[in-house]
Amino acid sequence: MQDSGHHDFDLVVIGSGPAGQHAAVLAAMHGRRVAIIERQELVGGVCVHTGTMPSKALREAVLGLTGWQLRGLFPARREQPADPVTMSDLRAHIDHVIAREIAAIERRMSRHGVEVLFGHARFIGTHAVEVESHRGRREATSAAFLIATGTTARRPAWVPFDGCRVIDSDEVCSMCDLPRRMVILGGGVIALEYASVFALLGIEVHVVNRGARVLGFIDHDLMEVLIPVLEKRGVVFHDGAGVKGVAADSGRSPTVSLESGESIETDVVIVALGRRGTAGDLGLDAVGVTPNEDGVLSVDGSFRTSAPHISAAGDVIGQPATASTARNEGVRAARHLLGLPAESGEPDLLPYGIYTVPEMSYVGSTERELESAGTPFRAGKARYREVAKGEIIGDETGLVKLLFHRGTERLLGVHIIGSAATDLVQLGHAVMTFCGTASYFRDAVFNYPSLSECYRIAALDATSS
Repeated sequence: MQDSGHHDFDLVVIGSGPAGQHAAVLAAMHGRRVAIIERQELVGGVCVHTGTMPSKALREAVLGLTGWQLRGLFPARREQPADPVTMSDLRAHIDHVIAREIAAIERRMSRHGVEVLFGHARFIGTHAVEVESHRGRREATSAAFLIATGTTARRPAWVPFDGCRVIDSDEVCSMCDLPRRMVILGGGVIALEYASVFALLGIEVHVVNRGARVLGFIDHDLMEVLIPVLEKRGVVFHDGAGVKGVAADSGRSPTVSLESGESIETDVVIVALGRRGTAGDLGLDAVGVTPNEDGVLSVDGSFRTSAPHISAAGDVIGQPATASTARNEGVRAARHLLGLPAESGEPDLLPYGIYTVPEMSYVGSTERELESAGTPFRAGKARYREVAKGEIIGDETGLVKLLFHRGTERLLGVHIIGSAATDLVQLGHAVMTFCGTASYFRDAVFNYPSLSECYRIAALDATSS
């Protein structure tokens, strides 16, 4: 960091999502003068307003309002229709969650003395940005900058978006009404999360995926649980299907035409065909930084761009592009940028959560990766129904799968589908971080009843033969 005494700030962060806000707070806690720039009228970024928070709040609202969480406990009542759920019902919970999260972020910024500037930031010099909003323009200079602007939904030119009947994945939670039929284009995480949630409401859902199978990176045993569950709810998968076009003529229902010749008439088309970085409109040519064609910034191992005083973190630098990893990247980037000591044990192992219904989570290697690397391994499985807690909560499909090195019994991978999967995976994550082996799970005392008992059963399954 150079010449900080001649600038308004020591660090200016562009974007107030998980990466930006945590980086700003860290810098402020170390006595730096910090500003965070947010182009929207409220803090939180994509994560809070159109991404993680609203989509997960929607999921929980649907689970609660439909009584789905109780259906495993009362099978006799499973087919009884719940009271009709409206988009207004769902939106009320979404808005409540977003408002509370915004308030929490605002308190955090204020408590640590981070100045928040609202408006669109654009570089006008090596150490200067212009912030433009309806209030006017302001220039801010800084010794260092962190770009954490996130992503936006990819909007292919051949899709006739209208914000109502043909929408992108960022617009889903703003729908006015719930449709009867829905087509989702895409086979990734966002597509499957929305498909599983809307199917719970009795909506006819078609998932059109060009790939051979949806969520191709997920362990095959987990997918062998998820797909039948969703198909039983009425989700129709069109795998290996190219889209010929989308028609949304006025007065007629939207139609998705497939290259196979099939046409699907629907009420709403949701396009979930990936995301684009949002660094393209920051005036980065003024500092010699060039995003790629997807608006994504390239960074080195210290999160620096080609301009040494400008770093980037979060979804705008590409995969893994999750809210949890964005927080970690933002903090690490700020430490490198400001010359602060690195946190001990910067993680290589990252857990991932997919909030379908049922939810899935994993950390470490898959069977396919271990086979490709020629690593000898053993796999062990435990069904939730094998432990008392699984029976108590009525989860009939939950599964814990563990992968151990065949020789050392070191834990190499954890794959879980079922209730609380995204919480349960953290135990496996911790054991992997400390190079633990199957012996830990065989010998440990687990709470009874608890889903964590599945770890012992899976470890015994893997190592008893």
